[in-house]
Amino acid sequence: MSTEQAHRRVAIIGAGLDLGAGRRGVDMGPSAIRYAGLEARVRDIGHEVADWGDIRSPVPEATEVGDPAARYLAPIMQACERVAGLVGGAADQALVPVVLGGDHSIAMGSLGGMAKVRGPGATLWIDAHGDLNRPGTSPSGNVHGMPLAASLGAAGAGFVCEAFPTPSVTRAALFGIRSLDPGERELIHELDIKVFTMSEIDRHGVEKMMDEALEFLGGASFVHVSLDLDAVDPMFAPGVGTPVRGGLSYREAHLALELVSESGLLDSLDVVEVNPVLDRENETAELAVELVASALGARIL
Repeated sequence: MSTEQAHRRVAIIGAGLDLGAGRRGVDMGPSAIRYAGLEARVRDIGHEVADWGDIRSPVPEATEVGDPAARYLAPIMQACERVAGLVGGAADQALVPVVLGGDHSIAMGSLGGMAKVRGPGATLWIDAHGDLNRPGTSPSGNVHGMPLAASLGAAGAGFVCEAFPTPSVTRAALFGIRSLDPGERELIHELDIKVFTMSEIDRHGVEKMMDEALEFLGGASFVHVSLDLDAVDPMFAPGVGTPVRGGLSYREAHLALELVSESGLLDSLDVVEVNPVLDRENETAELAVELVASALGARIL
């Protein structure tokens, strides 16, 4: 049985963008997560839920790649503006926006929408990767490896738009990290970023590391949690495009999100990189639903 956290009103927003990823399939992520029963699960733990539908997302076959160092950047930013509009509208109405990706580039819109309403805030970035590359440092040119750098105002002029502030966050805590590129390491040392690697989590435990992350983020104008399912070990989350072995276990992932809920800091959430093409019987989407529920207050007893 789950105990009910303080009653909240939740807006579900679909953002099935896959232009930022290196392989197709995450455009179907929002449908897979909805099919796994997200709305009913959030209602079960005592919250009101409104599904606001999906943004319009372009497809690669009908879209110009543009600069190979930041592939599809212009249409990605346009899609993020649409996400930001919906997220900002939800925040204006005191709803908790839950954005379903799509690839991780959509987090620029989630963060931008929150920042437009509340001013630049902070983010807890739960991910195997740093997503701190820039066009000049990215090995692939895939924008889903750049959204945190962009949201911190460090990715360059191509990531600036009039629809929301840049930077949209001034503090970030990365949790579950186990794969960083050289340019990302450099940026971590330059900016106000805390990094909690899987090695540190193994040594000190999820609770201690998450408490430190949340303490660092507390007091910001908002705290956005950005959950990439590849933070979880591929044994439990096979349906992701960039799996890295050695990630969070099933229980560690739940504990991390339970601690977020208990902190009372969560203002907005996105869940990204669920790829049904690579999944087993919608297992990763079902895990996404359960992790959202933990973030919003679901408990065993």
